[in-house]
Formats: sequence, structure tokens, C-alpha cells
Amino acid sequence: MSFLRPFCRTTALAGAAVTALAFFTWISILPSHAQTAQTAQPSAVSEIPKSDNPKPSDSAKPSDSTKASDSAKAETPQTTGTRNVASVDQKSLTAKTIDKVKQVAKSAGDIFSRVPCSPPKGGARAMGSLPHVATKLASGQPVEIIAFGSSSTAGYGTSSPEFTYPNRLAAQLRRQYPGVEINVVNRGKGGEDAAEMMKRLQTEVIDMKPDMVIWQVGTNAVLRNIDPDETAKQVEVGIMRIQAAGADLVLVDPQYSPRVNERAESANKMIKLLGRVAELRHVGIFPRFQIMRDWHEKQAIPIDNFVIADGLHMNDWGYACFAQLLGDDIIKSVGQIKLGVNLPAKVQAYRPM
Repeated sequence: MSFLRPFCRTTALAGAAVTALAFFTWISILPSHAQTAQTAQPSAVSEIPKSDNPKPSDSAKPSDSTKASDSAKAETPQTTGTRNVASVDQKSLTAKTIDKVKQVAKSAGDIFSRVPCSPPKGGARAMGSLPHVATKLASGQPVEIIAFGSSSTAGYGTSSPEFTYPNRLAAQLRRQYPGVEINVVNRGKGGEDAAEMMKRLQTEVIDMKPDMVIWQVGTNAVLRNIDPDETAKQVEVGIMRIQAAGADLVLVDPQYSPRVNERAESANKMIKLLGRVAELRHVGIFPRFQIMRDWHEKQAIPIDNFVIADGLHMNDWGYACFAQLLGDDIIKSVGQIKLGVNLPAKVQAYRPM
């Protein structure tokens, strides 16, 4: 939302704190490195400045004994220790970086071990075929996907940028299709409603010539008491423009959360209208509201497990499960294309059973 502070500032401060901690940790371990460096085998030696090791002039060429003496000096414990300290320290910093990457990967991988990500109980029909993007994935061609929307797309509420739903989705698709170049571009901008998104639709979406567009829309209109009918008209115009550009399209409706539920009448009308437009224009719709409601009402997951303290935005788990279920539907569509199955347009709207 426009009145909320973007999470990137918090992330930047956290990054600065981690950098400072790493620096003081390095200072504290330097003496111990110096004691053991003589026995360490350096993997790389830092370059010694020329001023510390001057080249003898022609008028003062060293004798054989002088050369031997200089060689001995070059290999004194003090010099060798300094060079090895630099090498060991470089190894230490590299190891810390690798450990940090592993920790992030583990966090991304085990997030569902705390709360499993299950599809809606009773099952749900797939959103239908996505002929353009599915054909390219099936044939191994590069794929460009644009995630278009507001703060839910930008990732407000995540603990790290890699945990936004577009980044989660990209990671899932790359695991599934390792030989395919897959790019998921985040075009989320917090606080925008459909009318504001339409102003940047051409330059930030259509001009990029995407294979698929995922358009998350409707929440801000509900929160601002904007007429749902007006939003639906804007979305329909946007759908036609995206379809004319040759891209597949999936709509994502508002989230199930306390702040949205406070305006239940407007939210329900918005969800119905978006579903109607999707069906009319034969595009997919991912029913985020119904899926999140299923998490709480049928799977007995507390709202705090998938919504942050502001009562509106999803947390890491919420975005991760959202991306997982959306990715599963895209993968199913690719499977249909490989089997020669292309669902008729009239059933291309995603509907939970």
C-alpha cells in the first residue's frame, strides 16, 4: 500500500548490520590466523607491492651469495605468515559467504516443513491451458514471464527479496525445466489500483513482449472503496491489450486477510466481477482469496501463519505457498501440451471444486 514503508529499507539496514558483524569477526580471528599461518598451505598469494621488493639496478647487480641471502629473507616466517594470513582470511570470508547462501537456500527449501503447502481440500481444477508459455517450456525455448500488480507482487511482508512470489515461482520453474532460460520480471508497485496500473501497462508489460503475464489486482480498490465495476472495466481493457500482444494471462484476485475481510461486501463483489471478466475473456484466474480462506477455514492454519502483523500482506510462507500452487498449475499446463491436450477456452478459468 502506498502508506506503508517498503521492506527494502529494512533489508538494507539488516545487510549493513551483517557486514559490520563480519568485519569485527574478521578482526577478532586475525591473531589466531597469524599463529597458524606458517603451517597453512595458501591457495592464493596476494601481490607484494613493487616498492617493498625493489628490482636491483644494473650498477649494483647482486652476487650469488647476495641472491641466496635475499631469497632467504623472502621466505622468512614473518613474510610467509603475512601472505598466508591473507590467504586464510580470504578462505574464511569465502566460507562465510557460502554458509550464508546455504542458509538462505535451506530457509527457502524447508519453509514448508513448518507448515505444509497443500492445495485446497476437495481438489481444484487447473486454471486451464496456457498455450503460449507452455509450448515454449515444452520445447525448451526461453520464456519471459511478467508479474504485474501492487504490493503483493512487489513482495511487501517478505523477510528477503528472494522470497517474493515472482522469485519463488522462477526458482520452481527453473528446477522443473533446468535446460530452459526462464525469466520472471517483477513489475509490482505498492499501493496501485487498476487505473494506476493501466498507465504503465504498455511500457512495463506489453513492450517487454512477455510470453505470460500474471496480473494481481483488486485489493487496493477494495480498501479505497473504489467501485468494483469500474475496476472490472479497467481490467477487461487491460486483458484485451495483453491478449492482442500474444501473451498468456492469469489474473490473481485479492487476498483473504483481516483488512480485506473488514470490507467483505466490496471484496466479494470484486472477486465475482474479476472471475466473470476472466471467464468472458477466456483467461485464467488464480483464486487467491478462496485458497487462503481454505488454509484458515478448512486446513485450520492460523491467519498469523500466513499474514503479517499489518493484517493485510502475506508473509514468507504465504508467498511461498501461493507461488508453489501457481507454479504447479503452469507445470500441469506444460504437461497437457506435451500430451497434445489443449483445454477449450470455456474451461480456462481456474475454479476450486
